[in-house]
Amino acid sequence: MWNAGLLSSSIDDAGFLMALLDSLTVEYQLDPDSVFFTGFSMGGFMTYRMAIEHGDRITACAPVSGLVSTADAAKTPVTPVRILHIHGTNDNIVGYNGVSYGSTLGLGVDAILDYWQNANDCNGEFAIDTLPNLKIDGLRFIRYTYNCDTDLQHLKVVGGTHKWYHNADLYDVAYEDIIYEFFTGHNAPSRTPTREKAHIVIYTNPTTGIFNVQLFECDSPTIDIRVYDMYGKLVNVVKTMCTSSLQTVPIDLSCHPSGVYFVYEQSGAVAKVVVTH
Repeated sequence: MWNAGLLSSSIDDAGFLMALLDSLTVEYQLDPDSVFFTGFSMGGFMTYRMAIEHGDRITACAPVSGLVSTADAAKTPVTPVRILHIHGTNDNIVGYNGVSYGSTLGLGVDAILDYWQNANDCNGEFAIDTLPNLKIDGLRFIRYTYNCDTDLQHLKVVGGTHKWYHNADLYDVAYEDIIYEFFTGHNAPSRTPTREKAHIVIYTNPTTGIFNVQLFECDSPTIDIRVYDMYGKLVNVVKTMCTSSLQTVPIDLSCHPSGVYFVYEQSGAVAKVVVTH
């Protein structure tokens, strides 16, 4: 399963997913404003972990039947993130209230919505949209749209179990359709935030010490890249000339201890790199 805050494990699945994103971005020139995460059950937990730890690289997230783990709930998101939470009220595997088989798995749905209302600068108000109830499926789909600077929605599936409802011929809602509409902004409120375009990508990440910083834009003739450790100490400065719109700058941290480092470019872009020796 994903190491999404429920396991006592050193496996860095978040680092793996970010390295995959970096690799795909470099190889296929992906649009950094179109990065989306969704997942079911433990994949939902992992989606929340990515939103909290790497929301500055993610456009929107849609966890399904997953929760914010207790460990991740203690963290502050790096930035507000567009969130659509989908959950069945009768889920007996990942309980709507955060409890399953007598054990607490993480925050319940109400607490998760409070967590993201705080992170996304919401005012506590919300609109309720009861979706059509035409199929004999024993379910009611109710969408809550919160009044926030950054989109926050919850699709409450009354009577829903630990299941991905995907067939629009059988159910009034197909999860993938709702998620696609949310990701593309088709069911978003009129006040949709704008995101700054990511300027830098790091590869290979994690690294044994030497990695590349790829710049997608140059704001000035010279580039100033600074690297800080997780305690905020400046450990490296690289200055170079901007010679192209897709510039690659090598950084060497092989003489520094293993750990998490933050790479800042002078325009304000930031990315995280994990060094392992």
